Order: sequence, then C-alpha cells, then structure tokens
Amino acid sequence: MFIRLSAIGDVVMATSVINVFRRAYPDSYISWLVESKAKDLLAENTLLDEVIVWHKAEWKELLKRGKIITLTKEISHLVRQLRRIPYDIAIDMQGLLKSAVFAYISGAKDRIGLGSKECSNILMTKVIPRRYDDKRISSQYLQLVESLGLEPGDFLMNIAISEKDEGFAENFKVKSNIERYAVICPFTTRPQKHWMEGRWSEFSDKILEDYNLPVIMLGGKGDIPASNRIESMCRKKIFNMSGKFTLMQSAALIKHSSLLIGVDTGITHMGIAFNIPTIAIFGSTCPYTDTRKKNTIILYKNMECSPCRRRPTCDGHFKCMEAITVEDVLRKVSYLLNDENFAR
Repeated sequence: MFIRLSAIGDVVMATSVINVFRRAYPDSYISWLVESKAKDLLAENTLLDEVIVWHKAEWKELLKRGKIITLTKEISHLVRQLRRIPYDIAIDMQGLLKSAVFAYISGAKDRIGLGSKECSNILMTKVIPRRYDDKRISSQYLQLVESLGLEPGDFLMNIAISEKDEGFAENFKVKSNIERYAVICPFTTRPQKHWMEGRWSEFSDKILEDYNLPVIMLGGKGDIPASNRIESMCRKKIFNMSGKFTLMQSAALIKHSSLLIGVDTGITHMGIAFNIPTIAIFGSTCPYTDTRKKNTIILYKNMECSPCRRRPTCDGHFKCMEAITVEDVLRKVSYLLNDENFAR
C-alpha cells in the first residue's frame, strides 16, 4: 500500500513509484490511499489494483456539524477498507503523523516512512531520510526506491486519463476551433510563487502573435478574480478557463497541448509527465532543476533569500519572480518551439 494523501503536485510526482513497484512485484496487490481532492489522478491507473479514498473534508464537516455517529461510521468504513487486504508493506510517502496512523491501522507488517516527522517514526518499522540537496524531479521518491534496492528505470510520472476526459479535450478543441495551443498555469496556493499578472497578459499576446498559438489559462475557482484581471489586460483573445474544468479535464487539455508555462503548481508538473514542452517558473520554491528531459526548462533566479518557501522576507515584492522577465520566458519558448520536434 502506498500512502500519499495530498497535495495534487506531490501526488503527481509520487506516481513515479507506481511503474517501479509494479515491475518489481508484478503479481502483488497494490493500492494507494489518497485524499478525495487528488483521487482522480489515480482512478484510471491500471497498474493500481485499488484507490482508497480518505474523505478528509467531509470528515471535518461532519465533526463541525456534530454528526458524530455518521463520522464514526465513516471512520469504521475506512478502517475496514484498509484492513481488507493483508498488506505486507505500507509505504508512507507523506511522512506525517496522520499518514503514519493510516499505515499503522492497515496492519502491514512492514511500515516504511519517507522522512517521517511529527513523531510518526514511532509507528514505522523503517524510516528513509529525505535528502533536500537532490534537485532531480521526484527526487525524494527516487531516493525511496533506491533505498529499497529497486531499479528505478526511467522513473516517469504516471497520470492516466479516462476516455471521457480525452473526449472532452477533443470536443473543446473542435468547439473552440483550435488545433495547436499553449497552456498557462499562473496560479497556486501561495502568492510568493506567482509570476506578475501583467506579464502573463503580455506573454499570452506574444505567443499568439509570434507562434499563432492560442492560449488556454487554467486555474481553480479561487483563481477566477486573478484570471479575470489577466484576461482584462490581454490585447488578444485568451481562453480564460479558470474554475470551469475538473482536474482531469485540465489534465487532458495539458496532454494535448503544444506548450505549457506555469509556476510551481500541480498541473505544471503534468506538462512534464505528459512530455509536453514545458517552462516552469520558480521563485520562493524550487522543487527541482533537473527533469531529465530536453523539452523542459526551469526558470529560476537564485537570490540570497531564496528559496524562502513559506517565509518570504521581501515584504511582498517577490524579487525572485520579479527578476524573471517576459523576454526571459520568450527566449526559452523560442528554443523549445524552434526544435524540429515541434514542427512535427
């Protein structure tokens, strides 16, 4: 059993372990415990035998409303799911107390924790330390499989799209009268990871003008005000789709795109997973610099204060992102799109 509950970007990168374990243990029953908001990333993966869902948000709501009996039933149901299969190994890739508790409840004889903290190590039979100096994409999960003596192979992320969502992407292209297009992913959970809104507008105009690539802007419902501001500053048409698509509909559009540009957010990593020419703009965080792919470029201006992660010291100026200009990104686009592979 794998346990990586959230967040979307972390689950995307953690899917790199699926191929490794299926190849090493072809006849094993492999399941994954995940929160409901990220379950669709795994639901169509044929290399997994089961996806077990923790309805965390629903549990919180039941507790808030005092629905203790209903909550107790939900907890009992999840415990039964976790214990239904006599697991030999539970691998906690989250490394937190909550994920370790689930590993312990599963009854697995061997419980392996990746970078276990919050005292979760006491519930593990083995802990594999995290190394933070490794700048390969999915590096912590790569360290995990290597520590277990498994052959990582190409160690590619594994996101499966349903036929329904594939059809959605095709229908969108037909209805919008577009064939090739670029996707931009400007939004994430922390403002210090955002590139400046006006630069997204300028960049989107230039991509349409210079490469005849319409731009689709993706984001969640909470990103609608910001996406509307970006759209209002565009001189050319942009497909502002924030809050309009499901996670996997967005994934399908990314899979069929010709170019992706985004900040450090889950759907940006999908561009790399689907082998789409991708430019990742990093600032307060820099999760990786080596993607092992020639069609991915990381734009990151290392400063004395970076990466600051959750504790910026620049009083909201976000100098690391300010330092990345539209021209910087366009130069990288030119490099990627002038490649002979793009013409094909």
